[in-house]
Amino acid sequence: VQLQASGGGLVQTGGSLRLSCAASGLTFSNYAMGWFRQAPGKEREFVAAINLSGSWTYYADSVKGRFTVSRDNAKNTVYLQMNSLIPEDAAVYHCAAAFGRGVYIMNRQYGYWGQGTEVTVSS
Repeated sequence: VQLQASGGGLVQTGGSLRLSCAASGLTFSNYAMGWFRQAPGKEREFVAAINLSGSWTYYADSVKGRFTVSRDNAKNTVYLQMNSLIPEDAAVYHCAAAFGRGVYIMNRQYGYWGQGTEVTVSS
């Protein structure tokens, strides 16, 4: 199983980025997907999650209203649209896959993890 995240980069405060995570080696439509982030010196934290069909999403309070998670099962890809970025959003963003029908917010619920893509937000 491989989860390849991309789309990170340097953006100014208030800017936008769209992260993508391409999955291979699994039946993508059988897996809920999540995004987590880890800033230097901090623990990994939950950002957003989406269920199998994309009909159910859940967000951390810190990103609600600014970030949108979506998926395209035909392309085996999950996305994270990030708007109104602030310096506190700077981190390495990881996508993860969890076998199941719900949405999942805890690290231990995810069985597969990608390498991550770095987001830097300048003030």
